[in-house]
Amino acid sequence: MDTVEKSTFSLKSLVSRINVPTLIVLVFWIFIMILGVINNVSLTSMITDSIGRFGALGILSLAMVPSIQSGTGPNFALPIGMVCGLLGMVCAIQFGFTSWGWLIISILLSVVFACIIGYGYGILMNAVKGSEMTIATYTGWAFVWLFSMLWVILPFTDLRLRLPLGQGLRQDIQLAGINARNILTNSLSFDINGIFIPTGMILFFFLCCFLVWMFMRSKKGIAITAGGTNPMFAGAAGLHVNRNRIYAGMLSMVLGAVGTVIYAQHFGFIQLYLFPMMFAFIAVAAVMIGGATVRRANITHVIVGVLIFQGLSANMAPVANAMFPGTDIPEALRTIVQNGIILYALMHAKGGGGK
Repeated sequence: MDTVEKSTFSLKSLVSRINVPTLIVLVFWIFIMILGVINNVSLTSMITDSIGRFGALGILSLAMVPSIQSGTGPNFALPIGMVCGLLGMVCAIQFGFTSWGWLIISILLSVVFACIIGYGYGILMNAVKGSEMTIATYTGWAFVWLFSMLWVILPFTDLRLRLPLGQGLRQDIQLAGINARNILTNSLSFDINGIFIPTGMILFFFLCCFLVWMFMRSKKGIAITAGGTNPMFAGAAGLHVNRNRIYAGMLSMVLGAVGTVIYAQHFGFIQLYLFPMMFAFIAVAAVMIGGATVRRANITHVIVGVLIFQGLSANMAPVANAMFPGTDIPEALRTIVQNGIILYALMHAKGGGGK
């Protein structure tokens, strides 16, 4: 009897620790996979797609952790960091780098650009305290539109970047021509019964998670968290709250830039112009589904949220195509479900104003 009561208590405590949006989206994902199997969609391909998107988009969601912990809330200006990543990649191609050289130089240049822009972003967030999320959203969009004009006039000369006719850069820049497509994804990769494991990309994501985890437990990271939790107390204790918010903004932008490079090499092309516009909402929804709030986020929230949310996003399209072949319903259904999940996550995140 005691054993049954103990197991029941453990089950209740486990369920109580699971965020409601996490549980609902997880159940829905499992339901979609069951529908896929019923409609003859390969289970191994669904799992492979889920794992691939987990590695490709994980770092973009990781960018939310320092921003939330610093007290500025989710970084809805993530497109700024993504544009820095795009700029780093096209510059690396312009300089003639290919293969691993292109990947390394792209990351390094992206980090430099993101640090410079992130510093200015941090100053802006200090100037608009109390309205960070709203201002960040429109700032990110404005930055994307600014670079949509700059992509047309910047003096890039490499023919792989430029439009064949007229002036400006291409919308899609293929990475196969520089031997950089899937270069990290395929590194150390292997199959398990037909399930492709992109070992290199996942290890790189976990490395970034570990580095952020270490940083947030360092003296500077603890100071950032303290300033985000109680800025008045932190200031009275002698901590430079505004300066730490700037550091957190810079780190968030750096992660966004690096995540964009990893995303591009996985899918095999660079997309310019309006590509980064809505990615902030996807990244924010992922960490919220993982259990984060607008005031607290950690690495576990990122890993769990990205796995569930991106797994569902990856499986929706093939399952819908199998259920409604030859129609436009799958794309409409995928958009409705994905945006519905984003809205639900933002509304029901603890501390996010839901209920």
